[in-house]
Amino acid sequence: MSTEIAKKEILRGGQFLVKETKCEDVFTLEDLSEEQTMMRDSTKEFVDRELWAHWERFENKDYAFTEETMRKAGELGLLGIAVPEAYGGMGMGFVSTMLVCDYISGATGSFSTAFGAHTGIGTMPITLYGNEEQKQKYVPKLASGEWFGAYCLTEPGAGSDANSGKTKAVLSDDGKHYSISGQKMWISNAGFCNMFIVFARIEDDKNITGFIVENDPSNGITLGDEEKKLGIHSSSTRQVFFSDTKVPIENMLSTRGNGFKIAMNALNVGRIKLAAACLDAQRRVVTEAVKYANERIQFKTPIMNFGAIKSKIATMATNAYVGESASYRAAKNIEDRIAIREAEGNSHQEAELKGVEEYAIECSILKVAVSEDCQTTTDEGIQIFGGMGFSADTPMESAWRDSRIARIYEGTNEINRMLAVGMLVKKAMKGHVDLLGPATAVGEELMGIPSFDAPDFSELFAEEKDLVARLKKVFLMVAGSAVQKFGPELEKHQQLMMAASDILIEVYMAESTILRTEKNAKRFGEDAQTTQIAMSRLYLYEAVDKIIQKGKEAIVSFAEGDEQRMMLMGLKRFTKYTNNPNVVALRTQIADKVAADNGYTFD
Repeated sequence: MSTEIAKKEILRGGQFLVKETKCEDVFTLEDLSEEQTMMRDSTKEFVDRELWAHWERFENKDYAFTEETMRKAGELGLLGIAVPEAYGGMGMGFVSTMLVCDYISGATGSFSTAFGAHTGIGTMPITLYGNEEQKQKYVPKLASGEWFGAYCLTEPGAGSDANSGKTKAVLSDDGKHYSISGQKMWISNAGFCNMFIVFARIEDDKNITGFIVENDPSNGITLGDEEKKLGIHSSSTRQVFFSDTKVPIENMLSTRGNGFKIAMNALNVGRIKLAAACLDAQRRVVTEAVKYANERIQFKTPIMNFGAIKSKIATMATNAYVGESASYRAAKNIEDRIAIREAEGNSHQEAELKGVEEYAIECSILKVAVSEDCQTTTDEGIQIFGGMGFSADTPMESAWRDSRIARIYEGTNEINRMLAVGMLVKKAMKGHVDLLGPATAVGEELMGIPSFDAPDFSELFAEEKDLVARLKKVFLMVAGSAVQKFGPELEKHQQLMMAASDILIEVYMAESTILRTEKNAKRFGEDAQTTQIAMSRLYLYEAVDKIIQKGKEAIVSFAEGDEQRMMLMGLKRFTKYTNNPNVVALRTQIADKVAADNGYTFD
């Protein structure tokens, strides 16, 4: 374990809610090593040359071109970033894998989907759950791009309820193979993959089992036609039908009945990687929108000079900055947790599985927040382009369509909202996160007399950090009272859980942004971070509004009488912004900087 990790406190997943994080302990894009910076730059060069320059081909359902560019990515080693060196990969840390996923995904959702499906759910289950023979046989081919992988989990009757699949695996009389029969749908990379990760049920097992299945049409495997989709036009998406497909018993992945766990852990990784995959898409949309706004003349002036356009650009740039801040904070937490577990004697497989699982709450938060911000950004990009934005001749229209799937991938945003709160409550019950103590303290604070002392807000972000600490109390007040009232039945109150989740999301995203900017202001000077400071304050201001709305919605849904009045008073107290910022001035400042740079330049 490095001395760097030993020096800082590594919070467990969800503990950000009840413990203070020092800005020095968060990782930011400005902390990239020289090697990581080179990796980022070479990835951007590949994307600009091979993908962005040919985005029309992806829109014209050129599936062969997607396969061709994936092979080129494999030749450059970009498909094996996360694969251990022993199996032909580069064996890079979690932050580096996030970095490549981020910058390779911004040009087109078609390639992003192919890349994510192959490197994530197509390869990772074998590297993390496969035995040595399976890893030696399959992973080097997948890491190099010689082979491509796909993941067969979803069925017509099994989507969010992944463990309800009907695909069957029947052991042969001689005990040497399983015969798999069933139908899978929405299978990314199905049209050109060499291997499937397939989930099927053996007999009447409670949980499904995973299998590695080679794509051999003569072995009872047939494909449906390419799906007609709203977006990601050149991502091969087909149904896959298995009819007595014979799979050797040695191709069972992990152990019998462990498939549901494999699927869930794959989704945890997929969620944070999906957040990363939405980041460069936002940067590119911001840049294209700004370039257009600087050039488009209306009423004898560039439309960039209009306040209505500046407001949009400021929000778009801020959302991209916020997404970066939170995503890389969590990525480094995962990387550090993996290192700690390896130092304790865990295998790489076990360390990575447990490291990601530890931050499953943050993964769900990021998946929801960044995918929704990406959709907002692409929508506003179309609006800035006006009629041209609606035209398929500009990349705005395709960016909007491609971004829509991100709210469905890796578990819908509704599922992830409820998961974030549900997992936090379970962690509290296991004693991994002390929610009861802080929630009780908040309850006592509500009964006490508030302090009227004027706090010292002279230092940078002193008030903002004080406000974030109070916003955490809003969540503890709402969630603590809801758990006390409903207990295990809380999960049945989905609208309440979703409101609480939105509070949790805003707290994490706002805090991550402030910590990133505070860290950089300390080392580079406040004068070098004026726009980032403005973005941090703008996001927090808007987060407070959302928390007030969601807090009130949650409180009135389950509290009545004196309890309701007390909690609403607490909501007002905890969300008080003493020195409300001039948000119009903040947006203008941000937009003017982005306009002067002619694009997004904060990464």
